[in-house]
Amino acid sequence: MSTQQSAPVLQVDHLGVTYGHVRALDDVSIALAPGRICALIGVNGSGKSTLFKALMGLVAPDAGEVSLFGLPTTQARKRQLVAYMPQTEDVDWTFPVSVADVVAMGLYGRLGLTRRLRAADRSAVDDALERVGLAELRRRQIGQLSGGQRKRVFIARSIAQDARLLLLDEPFAGVDRTSESTMIDLLKTLRNEGRSVLVSTHDLAGAPALSDEAILLHGSVLAHGDPTEVLTPQNLALAFGQAVAPTSGEGDS
Repeated sequence: MSTQQSAPVLQVDHLGVTYGHVRALDDVSIALAPGRICALIGVNGSGKSTLFKALMGLVAPDAGEVSLFGLPTTQARKRQLVAYMPQTEDVDWTFPVSVADVVAMGLYGRLGLTRRLRAADRSAVDDALERVGLAELRRRQIGQLSGGQRKRVFIARSIAQDARLLLLDEPFAGVDRTSESTMIDLLKTLRNEGRSVLVSTHDLAGAPALSDEAILLHGSVLAHGDPTEVLTPQNLALAFGQAVAPTSGEGDS
């Protein structure tokens, strides 16, 4: 089935978000088809995290519309169609929960008032941890994991939830190359299963290998399309304020 003929899993039309007197996003329009990985690229302060939060309904736009799977954000979240990984600094890693507890949180929307996991739910958690290579750490407190392991826990939560759209805000920041490679392989596997991924990254060199398409953001969308066509020196100069060649391979850690 051609993704070009499929209804978008994510549709943003003329989105605008303002913080006080600061215009964080202005007239942003994007669409993402099923079974695609899209890299979201821009400097710090370009609006990437604001876009993720607007997609999740965590900030209120003052213009435009957002729909996920043709539904308002609140309905898509209620149906557990979308999963969100915030940046590391937005998470309280001291909270006394285990790795398995965090993964199980992805299932809460389908549990009853008692929040008790059924056998099928426990199996979903175990399978998700196995897929991200963390089954042996299931009882460990989440804050005791390495940076890369913590990110993989959030991906496991998305898998257990069976989310069809993953929104990942800087998942590769502060992780080692081995963890990054493991995560990239996993995201590609999820893409091949028909899920869609919007992932912000600073790795300009790695974006073409990671993603099917790329969005260059600087308050508004500067370019959206094939990564090799989006990440040109001319476009990067507009986004970063200087000539940048996507050849260094350096991450954000």
